[in-house]
Formats: sequence, structure tokens, C-alpha cells
Amino acid sequence: MIDLPLARLAADLTGKVAGEVRFDPGSRATYSTDASNYRAVPLGVVLPRTPEDAAAAIAVCREHDMPVLSRGGGTSLAGQCCNVAVVLDWSKYCDRLISVDTAARTAIVEPGIALDPLNAQLARYDLMVGPKPATHVSCTIGGMVGNNSCGSTAQAYGKMVDSVRRLEILTYDGLRGWVGADCHDGFAELRDGLRQIRDEYATDIRGHYPDIPRRVSGYNLDSLLPEHGFDLAKLLVGSESTLVTVLRAEIELVQRPKAVALTVLGYPDIYDAADAVPIVLQHNPIALEGVDHRLVDLEHLEHLAGGAIAQLPDGNGWLMAQFEGADQDEADRRAQTMVEEVTMKTGATSTMIDDPAREAEIWMAREAGLGATAYPPDSPETHEGWEDAAVPPDRLGDYLRDFESLLDDFDYQSSSLYGHFGQGCVHTRIPFDLRSAEGISKYRGFAEQSAQLVTRYGGSLSGEHGDGQARGELLPIMFGERIVEAFGAVKHLFDPRNRMNPGKVVHPRPLDQDLRQGANYRPWEPATHFAFPEDDHRFSVAAARCVGVGKCRGHEGGVMCPSYRATREEEHSTRGRARLLFEMLQGEVITDGWRSTEVRDALDLCLACKGCRSDCPVDVDMATYKAEFLSHHYEHRVRPMAHYSMGWIPLWARLATAVSAPANALAQSRGTGGLLKRLGGVDPRRELPRFARQRFTEKFARRAPDERGHRGRVLLWPDTFTNNFAPEIAEAAVTVLEAAGFEIEIPRRAVCCGLTWISTGQLPTAKRVLRRTLRQLEPQLRSSTPIVVLEPSCAAVFRSDLTELLSGDEDAHRLANQVRTLGEILTEQADDWEPPRIDAHAMVQPHCHQHAILHYEADQRLLTATGLDVEVLDTGCCGLAGNFGFERGHYDVSIACAEDKLMPAIRKREPGALVLADGFSCRTQIEHLDPQARPRHAAQILAEAIRDN
Repeated sequence: MIDLPLARLAADLTGKVAGEVRFDPGSRATYSTDASNYRAVPLGVVLPRTPEDAAAAIAVCREHDMPVLSRGGGTSLAGQCCNVAVVLDWSKYCDRLISVDTAARTAIVEPGIALDPLNAQLARYDLMVGPKPATHVSCTIGGMVGNNSCGSTAQAYGKMVDSVRRLEILTYDGLRGWVGADCHDGFAELRDGLRQIRDEYATDIRGHYPDIPRRVSGYNLDSLLPEHGFDLAKLLVGSESTLVTVLRAEIELVQRPKAVALTVLGYPDIYDAADAVPIVLQHNPIALEGVDHRLVDLEHLEHLAGGAIAQLPDGNGWLMAQFEGADQDEADRRAQTMVEEVTMKTGATSTMIDDPAREAEIWMAREAGLGATAYPPDSPETHEGWEDAAVPPDRLGDYLRDFESLLDDFDYQSSSLYGHFGQGCVHTRIPFDLRSAEGISKYRGFAEQSAQLVTRYGGSLSGEHGDGQARGELLPIMFGERIVEAFGAVKHLFDPRNRMNPGKVVHPRPLDQDLRQGANYRPWEPATHFAFPEDDHRFSVAAARCVGVGKCRGHEGGVMCPSYRATREEEHSTRGRARLLFEMLQGEVITDGWRSTEVRDALDLCLACKGCRSDCPVDVDMATYKAEFLSHHYEHRVRPMAHYSMGWIPLWARLATAVSAPANALAQSRGTGGLLKRLGGVDPRRELPRFARQRFTEKFARRAPDERGHRGRVLLWPDTFTNNFAPEIAEAAVTVLEAAGFEIEIPRRAVCCGLTWISTGQLPTAKRVLRRTLRQLEPQLRSSTPIVVLEPSCAAVFRSDLTELLSGDEDAHRLANQVRTLGEILTEQADDWEPPRIDAHAMVQPHCHQHAILHYEADQRLLTATGLDVEVLDTGCCGLAGNFGFERGHYDVSIACAEDKLMPAIRKREPGALVLADGFSCRTQIEHLDPQARPRHAAQILAEAIRDN
């Protein structure tokens, strides 16, 4: 229940704003933090539909004297995007590319458009935005303007301030218009006030602003100097929503490189690598990045970017230098010229990379830095807080040596060092203890000494992440009191009531307050069914795992997060759900624990695809968290009907297949079928699957044993879906396995992996089912018999969920180790077998659980060995996701997931192309939306080819 002033504010906003106004506990919890160490529960959240809508919202806030904060991708690392204020989330609706002037190479955009989607739209003009932060999949132009973002490409194209031509702004007091080097007469008073501030502090500005490529800290007062054109737009870039609200932006664009070449240089350590930066810079690379051995070792241990690591030359510190050219020969030539000089002068080792796929692997390894360093194995978790300093590039080596010495003094020496070395910007995550008063005091001391160190080197506290709360308090160390006084004068001129993102940059809140953890951090620690072995066996650690980088808000590549891609809702992203679970355990905003309807509603649209298990940089596993939550939420309560119908499908399918003809007649008729759907919580637009006339296990039991297998025996797992709905797939697998020389057996009694009980959160039942399965498989577990599982989601249960639900059970671990997909068993234990020739093109949709847990490489190798032209689709989740897409209330999201990229790709298939999908859900969804596609399991096309040959 919100208090009366907030209730009135919410009511007035609802009446004046066309967009969405949310003051409920769930929304406030979702926006309580960003990617920083800080937490501040907002007053409420507004999702404006247009910039004019945002202006209306600010007018209402002004009437109520309430603070406001603009938020883009929410990936700020210094606390800029969390505050006790009304948060304007621009990213859902205000994402339009308004116009492009190709001659001038400019574009006008709304602030909520994310960088990757914008660049995708600009590709038709052969143009792009210059700066490209590591969060490019989700960071918005408004956020990049507010933060003065950079990224690796800033080496060639500069910071965001260098790309901004004009901004349409709105002050808290209602002054609105376009500003840049010129502005209309309505800004005369503001312009005159800024001139007075400039004139009073001009000497200080010229004397205290470091002349380095990456000075991001503080307001851009240097943009007011006559020699810099007195540009108001550039002044406002990097002001972190503390001065104005940006409604639209006109930005300069750059031409896409025609060709690029990447060279990696290896050195004995990261300091020697940094020493070589000035020599490399003489050759004008368009990017120059550095990584140290700690980052590479962590990525190796965590199985990240393995392909990239294998390409690195010998060394313990590396520089990645990228060059462009009018064609590939020119790019290669420029890179080679640099290599020849640098290796001669520095003794570096080197590797030249001009293959786009290999180059992408290297860049992914660099961008994986935050995820790799957040939770180092067998080491304390790390934090931002001093992750972004920048110094003159020609002094970088000496600075890193001194910084490493400072880390040693504070016993933080396990920190990895990497970053944009060509511009002197260093990234790191440090194992600060932010849960004890002693540790927090130590963090403060380190931050203060680090600020003094970087200032002695003529550097900047921030090289691209901004000041926010983490560095705002330290600005006097860098700039001196006079410049900080000037910042305050500018803030007072634009925002005299201090209602724009208060407590950041000017009059900042202390860097050691408002911590998401803090000395009072004591989350509820509930008993759980899953063991959470990677999270100290504590659900609170799992719920706090998300570090906020927002990869789950991306629109291209991978699986994560299908529900966000369909809804564009923060609470339906992996990050948003993690925030809600964190707040549930805090008990301040979400107060009813496992019974929370806010958490339930956010998890309702989670497809349990497990995409985040592999795609999230820090391995958040929302499918597991959802199952755990549902188990407790519905304990001793009536569940949704779908949990009884589809959650218990192994039982119903076994019963129905025994009488398949009448069961199918009832299920497929309009009257009784519709009634069954209503009773079972199934969406009326879904067709109920047809039961097989005969189960695979019944038919197999009657066949004569084939004991000719010279490779030994395997157990073919009769999963519920294959056994009862598609037994022809299991029969095809028998043909393939026997042709490859295996002897096949099946379980003697009915068995199940428990998947449907897990996905619906019926975990006590799932554990009983799994224990029964282990008993039935005891002979195979004792003899290490490989267990071939055709349904990827069932194989994934055995590989991951099983050992986490039955933690400590040795048979559970044996089963996890013995499970194989068809591709794995044939490539691992029959690698000399020559599969049949198949001359065709195949589009393959890997099951999400296969993507996340099992991986598809072995199955792809098997198919490629047949001669198939294999195209593994990177089109995300199919949207059916087991019971999810069948459930009433999920149909629209389910179809939206499929129609995002999967179905458009399949409809563009060439005549005669095969569509392969090993997952029952994937095949069902594809058949539902394109019956002509005839999706099939890989076993089927292999068996057909064997029979044909």
C-alpha cells in the first residue's frame, strides 16, 4: 500500500500520461538497482510512449515536487540508474529512428533505441554509430548520451560527446528545445548563466581538465570554452540525468569499415603490453585493447571463449589491435606493417586474424571480461567500484605497475586488468568485501587512494562508466574544489530544486552508502529443493548472482531471453526476475516471500528455456529459480489446472496410449476436445498432440534380440514424448544405433526423467520420480552402460537438474555422466563408423536445453559427416517450451517468440530443404505454424538414408 502523496502522484500521472504508470511493489523492486553496487527503491516507474509523454510525466512530477531519473538500458556501473525517484524507462516504446541524412551522415533518434537495433537499421545506408560499448546489445542511445559512452571503437571514433550534434532537452522547470552549438532564444537566460560560469572558472577549467582521450568524469565544462565552440549539447553529454531530460538526439554517424584485420600481440606480462601501446598507436589502429593472464585463465576455467583462447600467441599479457582498410589486403597490410615494427622493437609474439568468425571469437572473449571476473572459481566474488580509471596512454605501463602495487597493499591482488589500452582506460573487478563494516571501510580507503593515484598520473576517475555515486564523492581529488564548485553552479542553473537524479555527481551521496549488500545485509535464507552447488548451496546467493549487464535484453543471437524479446518488459527479462527474487529475500518491498504474487507474475512468462544458463555472462539459471519458487508458492495450495494436466503428462500419456483410438477421438473432437482444453488449462488455439497407436517400448519388447553389436550395449531411453507421441523416432534411432554396431536395450519398467514436474514446480514429486528411475537403472549404472536420450530436454534434466535435486546421490552423478545424445554416442564411441550419405540442405533448430546444457557440436559433426549442408539456426527459442506454450494465457507470447526469428527463417527455406528439430516442443511449434515444414528428428533422416542405401 503506497502512502497518500505517492498515491496522488500515481493517480495524476495515470491521468496525464498515455504510457504505463507503475507504482506497484513488483515494478519498484524490478528497478531497484542497475549494474552497480547500489540499491535505491524508486518511487514509481513510468514507461512513456513518446517524448511528449515523458514531458507530460515530468510536468506532473514538477507539480508534486518529486525527483525524476531517466533510464535507458539500466547497465550503469556507478549507480546512476537507481534512485529514490520516479524512473522514466525509455526503452520499451521510445525506440524510433526518426530520420537519417546520408549526405550529412546524421540521424535523429529517440533516447530509448538500443545500439545494436539502431545499427541494424543503419546498415542499409552503410553507416553506424561510432562508439560501441560492451553492452551494445542493450544499451540505449539516451543512456550513452547520459553516460558519455565509449567502447573499443572510441579509439577511432571518439566518445559519445564526439558523436552528438544536437539534443532536444527538457529542464525540470519546463524549458524545452533543441540545443547544440546554437540554441533558440528561449534558452537565453540559461546560456547567459553558463557564460558567466565559464568566464569565472575558465582558468580552472583549462588548468584542471586532463588532456587525455578518456576524460569522462565530471561535467563537460570544457565544451563551454570559446575554443570548443560553447556547445550546450556537448556540455550535457555525460551529465547522468542530473541536469536535463533528453527527449531526442541528433547524432553523427560513421561509415562502416570496408574490411578489418585483427592482430594479437603477446608479452611476458600486462605491464610490458601496456608499455608497447605508444608504438602501436603510431600505426593508427581503430581499436587497441589489452587483456591479462588472469582474465584468460578465468575464461579458460569457466569454459568461456575457448576458441579465442586457443588463438592467443604465447604470453601473459596481450594487446588486440584492429586495423581497417579499403579492402582486406589493405587492412592486412596495415596490420602486418605494425607487427613487423612492434615485434622488432618489443620482442612481442603475434598472431594475425582476418577470418571474421575467429575475429568475432576474440572480441567475444574481450567482452566477456565482466562475466568471467565476477565470480572467479575458488575466489571471493568481485565488484565494480574502481573499474574504469583512465590515464595518458603513454604512461599506462607505469600506472598499471603502481596500481598493481596498490592492489597488493589492500590484498586485492587477484584482480584482473584489461580494457581499452589504446586510450589508457583500465577495467577491473575487485574482491571488495561489501558485507562488513571493516570491508566497506577498506573499500573506501582503496577508492580514495586510487583516485589520488590516477590524479597524479594526470588521469580521470572514469574513462567511460561515469561518476554516479561510486565516484561523485571523489571528484574534488581529481578536479579540485573550484571545479567542483563550478559543477554545483551548473547544476543549480539547470535544476535549482535538485530534482534531477539527486545525489549523483553534484552533492553526491557517500560512495559507501546505499550499497546493495552493506553491513546490514542479511537476506532470508529459505530451505530449498535444489542444492545450488555453484552458489554456496544458498538460494540468496543464486538470487543475487545477476550483475546487471543486461545481455538478456538483447534482440539478436543466442536464446536468452525470449520473453523479454516478446514483451520488451524489464520484469520479463532474466535481470528483472533476478531483481525481484533478490528483493523477495530482502523482504522490504516484496514482503510475502514465497507467496509473492509479484514474483509469481514475473516468473509466469519465463519459458524455462534455460537460455540464461549458457548465455548469461554470470550463468543465472532462471528456469531452476522458477521451479524452486513455484514449488513453495503452491505448497499446500490449489495449483493452476495446467500443472495437473501437462505437469502430469507422463501419467496421462501412459494411460491414454493404452486406449489411443478413443483417446484421440475425444481429444481431437471440437466438443470434447474443447472441454478437455478448458479443464486442463490449455489455450483453445492449441491442438492437443495425438497419442501413438502403440508405444515404442511395447513394439521393441516383441522384437527378436539383436546381439550382433560389436561396440557393446547401450540403453535407449524411452522418454514420454517419444514413447507415447512419436515412437517412430525411437524406431529410427534403433536402426541407426544397430547400423553403427551397438546392441540396444530399454528399461524393463516405465521410467521418467521428471521434466514436466520440474517445469511446473512440483519438485517433491519430481524427486520421487527420479529416485525411482535411479532404482530402475541400477544395473546400467553399475556397468557404466551409455544411456542414449533422444529428447534433448530429458537429457538436460539428467545432466543438470538431477544432480542438483538429488545432491550427494552417487547414482545421480553416474547417470549424469552416462547420458549421451545420439550425436554424442556416435561421434565418441563409433568415430570410425561411416554414416550414410545425405545430399541435402538441412535447417536445424537446436532445442534450448540442448543449446544451454548439452550443446550441439557433436550432433552437428554427425550430420556434417553425412554430407549434409547443415545450417544451425541462431533464431532463439521456438516459444512452445514444453507446457509453457500450451498453457492458457501464454499463447500470444509463445507465438511472438517463434515469429521473432525462427519462423521467418524457416519460411524462407529453399525447396527440398530439410527442417530438423530434435525437441518435441520445437517440432510441435513449427508444425503448428507451418505444417508444410515437416520438422523431423535427426534419427529419422539418418535411418531413412541407411534404409535407402
